[in-house]
Amino acid sequence: MDKKAEIYRCGKHLFSLKGFKDTNVAEIMKMAGMAAGTFYNYYPSKETLFLDIYNEENVILKKSIMESLDVNADPMHTMQQMMLLNYQGMNSNPILREWYNRDVFNKIEKSFCEEKGLKNVDFLYSNFIEIVREWQAAGRMRSDIDAELIMAMFTALIVAETHKDEIGIQYFPHLIEYLAEFTMKGLLDCPARTLNEEEDDL
Repeated sequence: MDKKAEIYRCGKHLFSLKGFKDTNVAEIMKMAGMAAGTFYNYYPSKETLFLDIYNEENVILKKSIMESLDVNADPMHTMQQMMLLNYQGMNSNPILREWYNRDVFNKIEKSFCEEKGLKNVDFLYSNFIEIVREWQAAGRMRSDIDAELIMAMFTALIVAETHKDEIGIQYFPHLIEYLAEFTMKGLLDCPARTLNEEEDDL
């Protein structure tokens, strides 16, 4: 028997059933049929196990979203669809839903940042930057802004979720939805005149 895989399986089952806060290592190991101390041969903490499970579930969700997108649709619609699918996916998955749980998100975020959880979804960057470039080439998105900078804007939206405590968790996920909407409107509108251009007219 692969002991680590069994601990993972039992942890995922209990986290999904009872949530992060109400699941403890002793319960996981009892279900796995192993001594409680064996857990620490494979994971340093409950948070580490949960984060492994969270990251895998997050990758599965993000891949399914990318596969379902119609890149030929209106860019605004595509972004709104991405946000909606992500919100629905996060809320329908009991593991991912813990990200919005006020009681536990601080512990999850701390581990997420320490383990560089965003690195697990790097594939989103490489796939989506090509979509952005296609939109720019087709005149469907501003081409006066580098695709890399546009991706940095999208990354900022994602990273904002790791600062829910400072911003105020009560504003999520609506704050992200509005920021995404305003960002996309700015990227689809005609380029704004810069201060230098305005000074040249004076």
